[in-house]
Amino acid sequence: MRQGLSADTLLAAYASGVFPMAEHEDDPDLFWVDPRQRGVLPLDGFHISRSLARTLRRGIFSVTFDTDFAGVVAGCADRDETWINATLRGLYAELAARGHAHSCEVHDETGALVGGVFGVAIGGAFFGESMFSRRTDASKVALAYLVDRLRAGGFTLFDTQFITPHLRRLGGLEIPRAAYRQKLATALETRARFDHGTPAPRRGQEVVQRNAQTS
Repeated sequence: MRQGLSADTLLAAYASGVFPMAEHEDDPDLFWVDPRQRGVLPLDGFHISRSLARTLRRGIFSVTFDTDFAGVVAGCADRDETWINATLRGLYAELAARGHAHSCEVHDETGALVGGVFGVAIGGAFFGESMFSRRTDASKVALAYLVDRLRAGGFTLFDTQFITPHLRRLGGLEIPRAAYRQKLATALETRARFDHGTPAPRRGQEVVQRNAQTS
């Protein structure tokens, strides 16, 4: 499936509960995925472990939003096997230009991009697509900052599509397709704001404190 696929078609697919993937990076075709068990990360149940809290408080990383969307997507695709092909890269770039896709970037002390996460936003739903890490805890830091931003913006659904052991330790869980569709319908009717123009908190301690108050 490739011909006729547009950014608007992609948005409509997310809104209906399905998402696209490619078999591998060089495969020009895509297929739709609609899992029976859907991965979600409850925004009021994100778990910051003691070790992650220490990392956030130490401030060894700096975090930004929507400053290097292409770099985050490239980092997510930079692995032996990836579902992100050239078609999806182009579509996600278009959605980012239109304000429907966002990234969270994590930089080390030299300013190098060492981790991040990106996804698609519609209404009060955020569809997390992928994340990567080149330094210990970098992707966890990205998720902590992203959850903080989604909470502040009034989002009600963080769709992770699938659940990995990594996400489960952070509070992720699986719910049946029907329950997911109900949450999605509510989220799509919710007015939320990603507010990418607002800088990320300079101190990770702020993220830790707000998470403790909300969880």
